[in-house]
Amino acid sequence: MPVTLALEFPPISHLVEWPNFWVTDGPFAINKIVLGYLFAVLATMAIFLLAGRSTSLVPTGIKNVAEASVDFIRNGIVMQTMGPDGMAFVPFLLTLFFFILFNNLLEIMPGWHMPGTARMALPAFLALLVWALFNIVGVMKQGLGGYLKSSLFPPGVPKALYLLVTPIEFVSTFLVRPFSLAVRLFANLLAGHILLVTFGVLSAALWVKGPLIVVMPLPALMLIFLTGFELLVSFLQAYIFTILAAVYIGGAMHPEH
Repeated sequence: MPVTLALEFPPISHLVEWPNFWVTDGPFAINKIVLGYLFAVLATMAIFLLAGRSTSLVPTGIKNVAEASVDFIRNGIVMQTMGPDGMAFVPFLLTLFFFILFNNLLEIMPGWHMPGTARMALPAFLALLVWALFNIVGVMKQGLGGYLKSSLFPPGVPKALYLLVTPIEFVSTFLVRPFSLAVRLFANLLAGHILLVTFGVLSAALWVKGPLIVVMPLPALMLIFLTGFELLVSFLQAYIFTILAAVYIGGAMHPEH
């Protein structure tokens, strides 16, 4: 009897869209994506609230994680991109990093398998938040005229070339930055999500009796490898978004001379 391979890949709409299960429509609708956002917020808060309640002089457990995270953001990101003047932004960047990380990790959480960052709304909102922040910082530190001058007329460029350079700098600084921030995070997490679904469906379809049982371990092993790889991607994308945010804010604080 021939073996039938029941391979049915879900439509793309089923991979990124989830029905509302509390309110069917409107701003208060709740679905799986919204619950993921709430989880990321609560998990981020829990780490530092629990660490702050610890009275141990020697950091252990959750307090050790919190202190190591603060040190990582402060010394590995802020001091490298913004200098001592950027210490006031450590709480913001720390929160940003963990919120993105927890949303990313939902991609490989058993029973969930849907990162909130694979929906464009969240990366776009975070990118616009960073865009607004570095522009506000630039105006506060340099004044509106000084900020526009340092952003659109980089020093050391011959005046004749400003006709070409200034439009490029405008598009790069004020349009491309938020777009690239959002798309980078969204595209990487959506691609990983689709890959995991693809090999998950393939592994399930090959779970049959017959000759195909011989090749069944191959997609299953690939699924395990991709899960580990996506764990790394989840951390890297949170780190890249955070460090780019720090670079943009630092550049607005300290213009080139």
